[in-house]
Amino acid sequence: MSNLATAVCLLFIGYLFWTDLRRPDNSSNALWVPLAWMFLAGSRYVSDWLGVRPNFASVADYAEGSPVDAATFFALILAGILILARRKIDWPRLLRNNSWIVLYLLYCLASMAWSDDPVVLMKRWVKDLGNPIMALVILTERRPYEAVGVVLRRLSFLLLPLSVLFIKYYPELGRAYRADGSPMFTGVGHQKNDLGLMCLMAGIYLFWELLKRRDATHPGFLQQHKIVAVVMMGMVVWLLHISDSQTSFVCLATAVLLLLLGRMPVIGTRPAAMFSVLLFGALALVLGEMLHLKEFAFGLLGRDPTLTNRTAIWQALERLEVNPIVGTGFMSFWTGSRLEVVWKLVGAELNQAHNGYLEQYLNLGYVGVSLIAVIMLSGLLRVRRHLSSDPAAGMLRLCFIVIAALYNLTEASFYGINNMWILLLLGCLEVPRQINNSRSKEPMAQAKSGLRYQHFPPRLQAERSHIQDRPPRISSGLEVRGSPPSPRA
Repeated sequence: MSNLATAVCLLFIGYLFWTDLRRPDNSSNALWVPLAWMFLAGSRYVSDWLGVRPNFASVADYAEGSPVDAATFFALILAGILILARRKIDWPRLLRNNSWIVLYLLYCLASMAWSDDPVVLMKRWVKDLGNPIMALVILTERRPYEAVGVVLRRLSFLLLPLSVLFIKYYPELGRAYRADGSPMFTGVGHQKNDLGLMCLMAGIYLFWELLKRRDATHPGFLQQHKIVAVVMMGMVVWLLHISDSQTSFVCLATAVLLLLLGRMPVIGTRPAAMFSVLLFGALALVLGEMLHLKEFAFGLLGRDPTLTNRTAIWQALERLEVNPIVGTGFMSFWTGSRLEVVWKLVGAELNQAHNGYLEQYLNLGYVGVSLIAVIMLSGLLRVRRHLSSDPAAGMLRLCFIVIAALYNLTEASFYGINNMWILLLLGCLEVPRQINNSRSKEPMAQAKSGLRYQHFPPRLQAERSHIQDRPPRISSGLEVRGSPPSPRA
């Protein structure tokens, strides 16, 4: 039975990719590189898939890692660099536009000066550099947020069906077991939160596609896509339910709420009103913490108030002595003798603090936490402008930043090979491009995509009727103030 199920699953995935490659809004072949990176980040590394993963029996093994995985990620980084080198990117302007991200990466590298093991830090920093490289490969496409959708869609085609297959027919691969013997469904991930993150990413894309975009010029593809979307959404609901990942559930519910608010006329005509909603939500979280309302909220979610012993872990980590200003160095806290001390202290072999902000403090001190906060705030300011020129893309960026901020309350994902870190970069990066000789082909390619938007700011309403009659303008960046929205989503 498992062989038949495997064949059906592979045929289904093949059909999904076959139909996707025939879509009129298809992007370049360069997107296969970030897709491969995000697939490995969201599931298991190559050494796991090949069954050659080293046995991490000691602290030193964690520092060494797998040479197979290191070679794979290095090859993908090199491929990403070659792709970017062939594109006419205004690099000085790119670095200026993203000065806070550049400063953060340089600060991480500079922490070699006070790290216990600078060689390991350097290796991890080079590997972590692959995340912004993959984000840039996506965002330097001609229609960047169309490319984001392509990668997330194809990632869902792989992760969701394979997770269903593993859980149903290969329990030794798709399930793990807790200390009390109860099953924990992991799919193609390592643990249940990996499965939850897969569902979160797929759910954000599917709801965004449903609520923010239409393809009326290609009704055949539209009908086919609806059927696929319904099937994929069914997988998301089932996998998210059995994963029991409340963090991903709350984040997905928040993203859907944001997208629904984006459809309201008051938000569509005044995009800045969305930030009043976000401010109100942030104040509500602070007030709830002050009034100790989180226990009530956890009760409604059927969640342990200790967040599965996370609060005990946080208290134990806060008692450890680290430099409060600069920390122990980029990704250096969970290394050496310190790792053994933490394992004995908390009674578990952890490799993260299960809180992104605490993790930043342990590794990079208050400076690292401040830089992450500034990166997200600057990203939100750019999204505010982007919502006026391209509502659909702006809403997607907004979801990425807000969800990353929430997700890191109970998981650490501001570093390493992690898809949530890539989503945050996709939301915050500002990527200008120089126009090359293919400029004359761009209007035709965009016209074929048939993308429409449901809301236009008042100053764009007068131009709405002319969008279909003339090719859109091309900008050197993602934001064009005072021009009609580009048909890229």
